[in-house]
Amino acid sequence: MATTILRRLLKISPALSASTPGGGSLAVSLLLAGILAFGCGDDDGGGGTEGPAACADRNPLRNLYFGDLHVHSALSFDSYAFDVRNLPDDAYAFARGEEVRLPPLDGMGEGTQRLRLDRPLDFAAVTDHAEFLGEVDICLSDGLPGHEASLCETFRDNGSLGQTLLGASLTTESPERDAEICAGGTRCLVAARSVWDEIVASAERFNDESEACSFTTFAAYEYTANTAASARHRNVIFEGAAVPFPVSYMEEPTPQGLWAALRRDCIDLEADCDAIAIPHNTNQSNGNTFAVEYPGAGSLGEEREQAEMRAAIEPLVEIYQHKGDSECSNGLDGVFGSPDELCDFEKLRAPPFEDCGDSTGAGGVANGGCVSRLDFVRGALLEGLGEYERLGVNPYRLGVIGSTDTHNGTPGAVAEDRWLGHRGSVDDEVEERLGRGGFRAGPVFNPGGLAAVWAEENSRPSLFAAMKRREVYGTSGPRIVVRLFGGWGLAAELCEASDAVETAYREGVPMGATLPETPMGARSPRFFVYAAKDPGSDTLAGTPLQRIQIVKGWIEDGRARQRVFEVAGDADNDAGVRADCSLSGEGFDSLCAVWEDPDFSPERNAFYYARVVENPSCRWTALQCLAAGDAAGLDVCYDPDLVRVVQERAWSSPIWYTAR
Repeated sequence: MATTILRRLLKISPALSASTPGGGSLAVSLLLAGILAFGCGDDDGGGGTEGPAACADRNPLRNLYFGDLHVHSALSFDSYAFDVRNLPDDAYAFARGEEVRLPPLDGMGEGTQRLRLDRPLDFAAVTDHAEFLGEVDICLSDGLPGHEASLCETFRDNGSLGQTLLGASLTTESPERDAEICAGGTRCLVAARSVWDEIVASAERFNDESEACSFTTFAAYEYTANTAASARHRNVIFEGAAVPFPVSYMEEPTPQGLWAALRRDCIDLEADCDAIAIPHNTNQSNGNTFAVEYPGAGSLGEEREQAEMRAAIEPLVEIYQHKGDSECSNGLDGVFGSPDELCDFEKLRAPPFEDCGDSTGAGGVANGGCVSRLDFVRGALLEGLGEYERLGVNPYRLGVIGSTDTHNGTPGAVAEDRWLGHRGSVDDEVEERLGRGGFRAGPVFNPGGLAAVWAEENSRPSLFAAMKRREVYGTSGPRIVVRLFGGWGLAAELCEASDAVETAYREGVPMGATLPETPMGARSPRFFVYAAKDPGSDTLAGTPLQRIQIVKGWIEDGRARQRVFEVAGDADNDAGVRADCSLSGEGFDSLCAVWEDPDFSPERNAFYYARVVENPSCRWTALQCLAAGDAAGLDVCYDPDLVRVVQERAWSSPIWYTAR
């Protein structure tokens, strides 16, 4: 049996790794059978076991759980190239509160920095790149056929150059695997199978199916499409342990191909398998991720079928991560309404830049090319309303989450005060985090966000069902509590009611849902929104809330329109940050409102989502400059253009109104 990357890094015992298949001598017939089959019944594959016990804290009114659904370990080609050596087991252990080591590496190849979460997560998914799982395994495993390929030698000797050369194939419309490493592809797919088996097994090992339900994991991977150097990435999350082999860009270089493969190999089978795909980094997609296109469709009916498939498989979008905010951007063509002052938050690219208009561009993953309204969630939501009017189907009925996209195997590492970067050796020192701008690292990056889920219990079925119904939201890092309900008869006094949540479920719908048909005599929907500040941790206090806003989008006279309503709190509370990063001004521990749309028209399709904003606080840039002190000599700390203050926030999933 070949020595895989898992054995090479001395993280998995020989007995355990020996139980997984994968050697260059397997026949093609075994490859096809193994890759298309579901992992089940293995001691470390997790299938074929009894179902989980009901969780002790099961709550029909739903509990709030925080997690991270975008995490890379050393099994990802770029993470390993960044000197990251943490594997999926390490990532899940970190999410549960254990310590990991991070670069710089010492002479023994061990990380010299240590990090631990101040508060464990409730759930996580390791989403290593499906692309190159086999190539990396071959390149790092002595004796495997392909190990001595020239690209493998480059990857071992110069990881940064090696991962760049590997990744270049992801920008082409017809990608090909390296012939010397993969021998037509078969060799790399066989190697990838054993790595994938271990990814699934790791998720099984750390998934708590006892009554405690202390921690939940999901088998998952990232589909990394960079066609024309535009980000068209998706994280694929499976509900259970019976999962097919990952769909890679190398085999399916279009999102339509990904969706079709997920249906064929999982969703439409009688096997107990379900999956969703979550687009991310749309802010680097040059309008491509949410471009309105129906390849091969010859009629409205065929377009509807594609729109329905997309809406079913992609119910969520990642609105925030360490490469910036993807909520909205001011001044882009095709969106009408007053500028939104809070749309300038954590932008990876600042104007001036070319506006894509109704076209698409290229180069976004290198922060190049045009910028589109469809690079942002609000633009996609508006486009979805327009498609609904045309097709009767909304392909962009998207709930929202946040995550980190950490490449360090550190899910949930979002604390501004002790962030060690998310790209291994690229940003492992404060000088690199603060002193290098552009593509790889620098002050424009941030610690990333979290996914928040309202579910009956902390179990795979319950969390996954909540994701599919979009009863989720995203934060820029803090654990802000947010609830949003909409209905036609919600009482104006609901904030004072002891049974407010029970009443809201009974008489309305939660975030992620569509309002029911308008009852006779109703004038306008009402929205019940509640938020509570992050209570903080032993190392960092939570920041008071400043305000709650409702963001409305609608179509009027064929034009996409937006408006932001202040519904609770005080935007003019004079809150600020002192030079020592202490906070000034008043704020709120919690906020609540029952708001009615003053401009509602029953003839116009619309969506509504809540944005909850904290008081200003010190950004990681200010905190780490302060900690480094003058003796560090970091010139960037004296740059007047360095952003030092942040207003952290949370975004709910929308509630839709459909004119019938």
